[in-house]
Amino acid sequence: MTTTLNILAAGSLKSAFTPLLAAFREQSGMAVTADFGPAGLLRERIEAGEPCALFASANTAHPQALLASGRALEVHTFARNCLSLTVRHSASTRQADWLTLLADTRLRLATSTPGCDPSGDYTWQLFAHIDTLRPGLGQQLMQRALPLVGGRETLGVPPGEIASAWLLRQGWADMFIGYQHYTRRLSEEADLRVVTIPEADNIRCDYQLAQLEAQATPLMHFILSSQGQTWLQAAGFLPPQIE
Repeated sequence: MTTTLNILAAGSLKSAFTPLLAAFREQSGMAVTADFGPAGLLRERIEAGEPCALFASANTAHPQALLASGRALEVHTFARNCLSLTVRHSASTRQADWLTLLADTRLRLATSTPGCDPSGDYTWQLFAHIDTLRPGLGQQLMQRALPLVGGRETLGVPPGEIASAWLLRQGWADMFIGYQHYTRRLSEEADLRVVTIPEADNIRCDYQLAQLEAQATPLMHFILSSQGQTWLQAAGFLPPQIE
C-alpha cells in the first residue's frame, strides 16, 4: 500500500512547491498531496487533528509552537523572504519612494491579515518600524490598512492570480504590501509598479518546516537539499541563513 504524504504549506510557496513536489514525486516514487493557505489557519487545522506529514510555514512561530506542544518531531528553516510594496502605475506614483507612497492618505493600502497569515504579521512589524522613522505614521498605517486577504472571511484570490495584482486591478485598493519574491512576475506588468523597501528598513521573513510524521523525512531532506533550494530560489525566495 502506497503511503501518501499530506503537506500543508503557506500560500506564498505555491509557485515554488508545485514544481518542487513534482520533482520529488518523480525521483522518490512517493505520493504527495499539498494544500496551500495562510499559515496561521493551517496551524489551527493541524492542532485540530487534521493529518499532516510536513508543514511549511511562512514564519518560525507556528512550527516552533507545534514543536513545543509535541506535535512536531523537528523544525528547520528552509527559505527567507522580505516585503515589498506594489502600487498602481500612475503619474502620481511613478517616482515616489516607499515611505512617500505609504504616507499618502489618498492611496488605499491593502495587506494580508495579521494573526491568520504571517504576511500580515510581518507587515505590522514594518508599521512598528516605520513609527521609529516617522513618529505617528506607523500607527496611522495600522488604522488605515485594509486586511483584504489571508483571513477567515476575507476575499478569495482566484487561482493563478497574485493577490496584490488582483486586488489593485479589481479596484479594492491602490497599493499592497506583500512578499518580495513576487517581484519578478509583477515587474513584467505595465500597469503596476513594485517599489523596493530598503534592506535596512525591511522585515526578514524566515520560512520554517515542521516535520510531524517520520515518513516525511525524505521530502524534508529534499526541500533542504541543493535541488530543493534551486526550485525555491527560481521562484524568488532567498536562501536561509541559520544564525
